[in-house]
Amino acid sequence: MRRVRSLLDLALAGLALWAAWYHTPAGALVRVVSAHVFGTRTTARPLLAYYSAGTEGAQAPEVIVPRPPLAPAAALGAGASAAMSRLAPAERERILARNHLRSAAPEGLSDVVARLSSVHRSREAGVLAFFCGGEAARFAVERAGRGARLEDLARELPPSYERSISLAGDTLTLGTAYALACPVPPWAHVTSPFGMREHPVLGGQRLHAGVDLGVPVGTEIHAVAPGIVRRSSEDSVSGLALVIDHGSGVSTVYFHNEQLLVHKGDHVAQGQIVSRSGNTGRSTGPHLHYQLDLPSGPVDPLRFRIARPHVDRGGTDL
Repeated sequence: MRRVRSLLDLALAGLALWAAWYHTPAGALVRVVSAHVFGTRTTARPLLAYYSAGTEGAQAPEVIVPRPPLAPAAALGAGASAAMSRLAPAERERILARNHLRSAAPEGLSDVVARLSSVHRSREAGVLAFFCGGEAARFAVERAGRGARLEDLARELPPSYERSISLAGDTLTLGTAYALACPVPPWAHVTSPFGMREHPVLGGQRLHAGVDLGVPVGTEIHAVAPGIVRRSSEDSVSGLALVIDHGSGVSTVYFHNEQLLVHKGDHVAQGQIVSRSGNTGRSTGPHLHYQLDLPSGPVDPLRFRIARPHVDRGGTDL
């Protein structure tokens, strides 16, 4: 009985090792050679595909209209314009008329929101006034106090303002995202874009929730906006990882670092060096996995940049 159990343990260990080895370059080589010897077909991908990290045959991301870097006020205007673009024409016209505007162009919205933010002494109250009206914003500020967050201001208003409060929240989120800087030097290349891709190890189409930026080990990584470090730790997949909360539902993620220079709970400034890039965790080469998380989930961070970098092949995460 003991001998049977030993043989069974050995067989199970062999199966586990083969399962772990099956989707590696060495496993693919064995499958290709076996298929050639026995005259059968194999599902193994070309060996180079394992080192291109799923970018083999991938399409370059679509081009977006370049725009200059956005200051906080201009970013809020862009956020308000994006939020209003989803509205029905009649609802959009009502908001514009109340604010004495003729169009939802970001420039005009930026000026109005900046003026309202000055009048009501905070960005949150200014955006609330734009969508809910000045009287509602003043009432909410008087009850919640100056400098209150949008969530606190919203609690002071009746349910009839729910729709307008939601638009204000979307504007603050998008406005924060449009003001983000770039975490790496401008010469960095995208080695794997955001979106669905063939997983280089597990196979099948899977969401790549960020963009991989090819930079050498030790490259300085900068915080893209002021915020609070929510994670500064290591795991076997992400390597040395950072997550920074920028408020208004916006967080940025930095994976596969060589060195972390901030700790959980630290307040960071925009442009501050927070880590040095590396090749830690599940990675095929030196790079930074940069991810932008909004309340709706991960989004393509390049949609909020002035232009899309050149797409190249190189190190990426698995």
